[in-house]
Amino acid sequence: MRQTDAVDNNKNKEKTKLSKHLEDNIRLLDQVMGISESFDVLTRNLVIGGKKATLLFVDGLTNDQVVALVLQNLTVLERKDMFPDGLKKLFQDHLGYTEVNEVEYMEDIIEKVLSGPMAILVDGSDQAIIMDARTYPVRNPAEPDLERVIRGSRDGFVETLVFNTALIRRRIRDPKLRMNYFQVGIRSKSDVAVCYIKDIANPELVNSIKEKISYIKVDGIPMGEKSVEELITPGTFWNPFPKVRYTERPDVAAMHLLEGHVLVLVDTSPSVIIAPATYFHHLQHAEEYRQNPTVGVYLRWVRFMGVAVSLFFLPFWFLLANNPELLPPWLVFIGVKEPGEVPLIFQFIIAEIAIDMIRLATIHTPTALATSTGIIAAVLVGEMATRVGLFAQEVVLYTAVVAVGNYLTPTIEMANANRLVRLGLLILTAFFRVPGFVLGVVALFVWLSFNRSFGIPYLWPLVPVNLKALGGVLVRTPVPVNNTRPSILKPIDRDRQVITAPVRKRMNRKK
Repeated sequence: MRQTDAVDNNKNKEKTKLSKHLEDNIRLLDQVMGISESFDVLTRNLVIGGKKATLLFVDGLTNDQVVALVLQNLTVLERKDMFPDGLKKLFQDHLGYTEVNEVEYMEDIIEKVLSGPMAILVDGSDQAIIMDARTYPVRNPAEPDLERVIRGSRDGFVETLVFNTALIRRRIRDPKLRMNYFQVGIRSKSDVAVCYIKDIANPELVNSIKEKISYIKVDGIPMGEKSVEELITPGTFWNPFPKVRYTERPDVAAMHLLEGHVLVLVDTSPSVIIAPATYFHHLQHAEEYRQNPTVGVYLRWVRFMGVAVSLFFLPFWFLLANNPELLPPWLVFIGVKEPGEVPLIFQFIIAEIAIDMIRLATIHTPTALATSTGIIAAVLVGEMATRVGLFAQEVVLYTAVVAVGNYLTPTIEMANANRLVRLGLLILTAFFRVPGFVLGVVALFVWLSFNRSFGIPYLWPLVPVNLKALGGVLVRTPVPVNNTRPSILKPIDRDRQVITAPVRKRMNRKK
């Protein structure tokens, strides 16, 4: 016997087998599930082929129309139609539905019914039929607010796992595409899927992620994908830089699958985890690939500049403003003309906190009042603060510029990490001036160099240097040239490239 078979047998020994008496089964299910105590756990007693039967399901999770159509055929069955073995005959000949299976343990019935499928128990049989006619409340796929593009698809992931896997299958019709299913949470039993392309993704990476998910032992994952991320990337709780990337766009998810990444999808969450992810993965956006390659290069460099501004602009300006002797003659105008009543470092800290307060207030404000919140922030907080001397005008201006750079960062997780790093550099510069700024930048670079995402260097292809891959990061290459896979992921067929028609013609000419 194989080891896995032995483990399965041990698990089955701990389970409770069904009785052949329907009343005993229902009584035990009532004790465990509280059928008589919960209004939404329902039973329906009926007679199928002269035998007593009970349907067990959760109200709101079962498709009533599908169940009604199936039961139309079952309720007209006669005793001879259930001969010789009632449940087997029912399962094989009379249950006209695709997603059905038999179970023999009480725990399997409870697990399935609470997930949405319906159980059919028949008197005289020590097995039950599970019919997966579930339906979940779901919204229509819509373009994600955080990843909008001018041109491109407008569908996005939703909170239902099966819908999300279908959106990926629609874009990648590869028979090697795999969707491995897990249940996470001792009590919540949340559905989780690991998605990858079998002959592209590195098997070690796939097995590592699946192993970490299978080892999760918690009551539940109420925060969905964020809970899963923290549980499969241990030791990074207090590291603000994200080790995975999130996306709500199916096209972005499909592109990363073709590169060799692994996706983790969690039911009830529209965000999909992309693993592994380097620092530069968080600086790319779908808009760059929806435009002409030349325009895409320009947009990417604008975005890079915005991220650099959000990180280093305020600390560097603060350093020069406090040390005017470092300024060349043609840059003396960037200093502070009217410093204000509050020390400059506290002005910046207050301004940063004020921007975050406004941002959070906008999130919590109804849409109809969000514009008013922005006007209040701009007029009352910004302009009046400079008039009373709380802020210098330069502080308001440069803080606004940095805020724009922060919003240019494609992922909110990286933008939040950059905000904390900016505050740290500001404080170091305020205390230690030039050495503090230099040491802060060097420490940041060294720290990121030692970070890893599922074994992948966080600053790859900059550290370690890979000039070819670094060129692909800095320049948005055309599709025929861009059809390669990152070597750091160690994809199985990394040497295989798709040869498009124009490339094939050039190759034939050379021959």
